[in-house]
Amino acid sequence: MSLDEKVAEGRFIPAERSEGRTPTGVQSLRQLFRRRALVFTLIGATYAGLVALFAHLLGHGGFTVLDGFLLLAFCLSTPWTILGFWNALIGLWLVHGPGDARRSVYPYAGRASEDAPITSRVAMVMTLRNEDPARAFARLRAMEGEIAASGAGANFAWFVLSDTTQPAIAAEEEALFAAWQAERGAGAGLHYRRRSENSGFKAGNIRDFLDRWGDEHELMLVLDADSFLGASATLRLIRIMQANPRLGILQSLVVGLPSPSPFARIFQFGMRHGMRSYTMGASWWAGDCGPYWGHNAVIRIAPFRAHCHLPVLPGTGPLSGHILSHDQIEAVLMRRAGYEVRVLPEEMDSFEENPPHLTEFTRRDLRWCQGNMQYWRLIALPGLRPMSRFQIAWAMLMYVGAVAWMAFIALAALKVFDIERADEPFPATLGLTLFATMFAMSLAPKVAGLLDIVLRAGERARYGGTGRLVGGALSEFVFSVLLGPVVAFRIALFMVGLLFGRTVTWEAQSRDAERLSWRTAMAGLWPQFLFGGLLAGLLTAFAPGTLPWALPVLVALLGAVPFAVLTAEPALGRWLSRRGLCATPEEVSPTVSLVALEAAQRAA
Repeated sequence: MSLDEKVAEGRFIPAERSEGRTPTGVQSLRQLFRRRALVFTLIGATYAGLVALFAHLLGHGGFTVLDGFLLLAFCLSTPWTILGFWNALIGLWLVHGPGDARRSVYPYAGRASEDAPITSRVAMVMTLRNEDPARAFARLRAMEGEIAASGAGANFAWFVLSDTTQPAIAAEEEALFAAWQAERGAGAGLHYRRRSENSGFKAGNIRDFLDRWGDEHELMLVLDADSFLGASATLRLIRIMQANPRLGILQSLVVGLPSPSPFARIFQFGMRHGMRSYTMGASWWAGDCGPYWGHNAVIRIAPFRAHCHLPVLPGTGPLSGHILSHDQIEAVLMRRAGYEVRVLPEEMDSFEENPPHLTEFTRRDLRWCQGNMQYWRLIALPGLRPMSRFQIAWAMLMYVGAVAWMAFIALAALKVFDIERADEPFPATLGLTLFATMFAMSLAPKVAGLLDIVLRAGERARYGGTGRLVGGALSEFVFSVLLGPVVAFRIALFMVGLLFGRTVTWEAQSRDAERLSWRTAMAGLWPQFLFGGLLAGLLTAFAPGTLPWALPVLVALLGAVPFAVLTAEPALGRWLSRRGLCATPEEVSPTVSLVALEAAQRAA
C-alpha cells in the first residue's frame, strides 16, 4: 500500500518515520529532533527565568490578586518575544558562523541544477476579488512575458480566478483578459474564470480551480493580486520542486515592492532586514514542517487536492463556517499527508505590496486575527505531527500575546492603587534589568538583520550605504515603537468583540499610496487616544515617577491619529525617497524583472 493510500485511510504514520529521514530524504529526523529539543530547551529556560524574575518583583511586600493577573498577562505576552530572540540569534550564527547554512538549513535546494529543464506542467494562479484589474493584469503579463522569454513558456498556463462582485470591475477584468488573449493568441495557455459567489473565500476559489483544472497540471504557483515573481525566482522554485518529489509546498521568502507610501516603505524596510536571520533560524529547526503564507509559493497539486481540503467549522458566530486563514492549516495537512513543507530562506525576486497606511494595515491584521482564532477548533485534528500542532498554537498565541500585552499595561497602571506593604525598598535595579532585557530581546530580529547586512561584503551598498542604512534603521525603530501599541490595542478590542459575535468582511485591500484624512484617522483610532489619555491621567495623578517608563506607550497611543496621518502622507514618502532613507535593495538597484514590471504598469 502506498503512502498516499495509507494517509487516505487515516493511517497518518508516514513511511519516512521508520526510515529515519524526512520525506525528501535530505535530513535525518533524529537531527531535526535534536534541533527542536535544543530550541525548546532554550525557550523554556529563558521563559522560566524571566517569569521567575517577574514573580519575584511582584512578590515584593506580598502577592495580591492583581499581581496574579499581572503575572498571567506577562506569561502570555512573553513567549513570542523569546522565540523571536532565539530564532534571530540562531539565524545570525548560521549565516556567519563556521558552517554552511545552505547544507544545514535547506539541503533540498542543492539537488536542483540551475539549468535543469522545466518538465512539469505549471499553473500560475492569481486570485482576485474587487481588486484594480489593470494593476493585477500588468503584473501577470509581465511575469508571463519573462517566462516566455526564458524559453520555458510552453510548460506554463496562466489562470485569473476572479471572485469579484462589482460589475464594473468584473467588466474591466473581462476586457483586459480578452485583450491579453487576443495579443498572445489562442495557444498561449491563458484562462479567466469568475465565480458568481465566493464560497470558501480564497481557499474556495483555489479549490474550484483544482476541481476544474487540477488534473491538467502537476504544480501551481499561487499568487495574490499584489504578488509578483521574476522569472529567475519562479524557475528556481519549480526546479527545486522537480528535484524533490516529496516536497509538497515550497514557500518563497516574500519581500515588499518599492512603494511611494511612507508607511509601507518604512514597514517593509524593517521587515526586510528583520526577517533575514529570523527566517534562517526558524527554518533550521522547523525543517520539514515549515510555513505556508498563502501566496508566492509552489504547491504540488495532487497531494494538495487529495489531502488539504479544509473543513467547514460547524455552529454560528465569527469562529465558525469557512476558515479565513487557510494557509497554515493547509500546510499542516500537507505535512500530515507525508509531504514536506519548506520555506526557502533566500532573497529572490518574490514580491508583495504592503498596506499604504495604518488603518488598512490594522484591517488586514484583524482578518488574520479572526482566521487564526478559528484554529483552536483544529489543533486536535487527528494525525498531525507535534510540530504542526505547535505551529497552530503559535499562530493563535501571536494574537493572544497582543491582548495580554495591553492587559498587562492596564493592570500595571492599576498598581498605583496598591498600598506599599514592604519595609525594604523596591529592588529597582532588578526591575530595570528585566525591562532592559525584554526590550533588547524584542529588538533582536532587527538588530540581527542589521548585523547581517554590516557583516556581508558589499551589502551596505545595496541599501544605499552605511549612513542611509543607519538613518533608515533609526527611523524604522521609532516607527515600530509607535506602531506596536496602536496595533496591539486594536487587536485587543477586536478580540473582545469576537466574544460578542463581531466579525470582519472579506473585501479588497487598498494598495495605493493616498492621504489619510484627520476625520478618517480619528474615526478609527479614537479608542487608542482615549485609552492613552486615561493611562496618562492615572499615572500623572497617582504615580508621576512612572511616566518616563510609560512614555513610549503613552506617546504611541496619544499620538496614534497624527502618526497615521503623517505616515500616509505621500509628500513624506517622496522626502524619504529623495534622501534614500528606508530604501530596500530593489529601489537602489532595480532587478531586470522589476524594470519589466514597471514598463508593464506604465503601459497599463
